[in-house]
Amino acid sequence: MPTVLTRLWLILIAAVLPLFPVQARMPVIAIIIDDLGKRLDHGQRVLRLRGPVACAFLPRAAHTRALALAAHRRGKEVLLHLPMQSVAFGRLDRGGLTLHMTEQAFRRQLKADLRAVPYVQGVNNHMGSLLTRHPGHMLWLMRALRQHGGLFFVDSRTTDKTVALQIAHETGVPGIRRDVFLDHDPSPAAVEAQFERLLRLARRKGHAVAIGHPYPVTLAMLERRLPQLQREGVRLVNLRYVLQLTTPTGQPKRTASATH
Repeated sequence: MPTVLTRLWLILIAAVLPLFPVQARMPVIAIIIDDLGKRLDHGQRVLRLRGPVACAFLPRAAHTRALALAAHRRGKEVLLHLPMQSVAFGRLDRGGLTLHMTEQAFRRQLKADLRAVPYVQGVNNHMGSLLTRHPGHMLWLMRALRQHGGLFFVDSRTTDKTVALQIAHETGVPGIRRDVFLDHDPSPAAVEAQFERLLRLARRKGHAVAIGHPYPVTLAMLERRLPQLQREGVRLVNLRYVLQLTTPTGQPKRTASATH
């Protein structure tokens, strides 16, 4: 027979449990759409996506300012999609940072890029497979972000040699990493498979972050799948929420981080 104390505990648990919504215990995902600002129609379609999809804008694209203002009005997180030099030496978008810049030139360009994106809340790298592996340049970046105040950093992980997130944590900049690229292969079947992978990772470790692009295939998939997330037992959240779920070293608080 249960004791009086046991019965009291059961009554207390039954009373308190409803105060914690089921949603708060769901695995969560965050999604960033990169390369925004080049095309107005693509950007407007991204802004119509359901929920807090983060919008990452190239600093010198023609429609960046107008779309970033609209994204802010819709309550979506606004990121600077910061061009950085890659190993392949492809054409760097305007406003890019390179390995051969002096620290003064580097910081001047970064400041101009941040000013070009209204209501910027965070930064993620565009390309950068060369620059993000250099600790000195990443230290310049993170110190500047910390001085700007309140900005976070998302490592797009365009190379497995990146040290960007490590330097962010060492300098006190809130940071997380991309878990899944939704459309590295932009075929419908591959994009769908990557979204399923995102959900599996979230269920396994509690949260996961994806990056996609304003491709028609990607947007069509998100338009169809995002309204179904509640039935899938997964919740779409903003990046700030995911940052709260990680330790100061960037590791998930719940379980080990995902492999790639």
